[in-house]
Amino acid sequence: MDDALRWLLDIVESVDPVLRTALAGLAILLETSVLVGVIVPGDTVVIVAATGVRSAVEGVILAVVVIIGSLAGESIGFGLGRWLGPHIRASWMGRRIGERNWLRAERYVQRRGGIAIFLSRFLPVLHSLVPLTVGMSTYTYRRFILWTFPACVIWATLYVSVAAGAAQSYRRLSDDAHWAGYIFVGAILLLVVGVFVAKKVIARLEQRHFED
Repeated sequence: MDDALRWLLDIVESVDPVLRTALAGLAILLETSVLVGVIVPGDTVVIVAATGVRSAVEGVILAVVVIIGSLAGESIGFGLGRWLGPHIRASWMGRRIGERNWLRAERYVQRRGGIAIFLSRFLPVLHSLVPLTVGMSTYTYRRFILWTFPACVIWATLYVSVAAGAAQSYRRLSDDAHWAGYIFVGAILLLVVGVFVAKKVIARLEQRHFED
């Protein structure tokens, strides 16, 4: 396991830090602006990029870029919803998402307001639909960004810090401890499973606001 993990981490680390960071920011931007996140979640891109972090400065820069990318993506999503919302909803991608999900997002925003905007960052499908849906509503951009900003900061900080911390701990321990690989895999799995469970719990608690 150690050889395979070291090989994978070396590949990620060999990518130019600027390029790696830029790709993570771009992936998050696309996730919330053009519905890419419905198909390919940006979580994975951020986790992979974070495993290549070698210093606190790199980690902070990556987190900041991911936050900026997330905010930019949600802002673009809001703008697209404001100007092209009905056309996107009627497009091939909009039909693929399904009318049920569009109505679900609409009801959620109508009933929960700003809380829906904040929590949508942590919910599957809705994190890509809510910016567009809010753009099609009477919400102002200022009100939208005030709710989504803290959610983006929390989300990015959590993913980058856990993934980077696990990778750095593995690098420090791998030469002396044969179980270092298990710690790394366990930490990543804990992050993935923890986020999955948290999303399920939040979705279950919020379910009554999705339906009539």
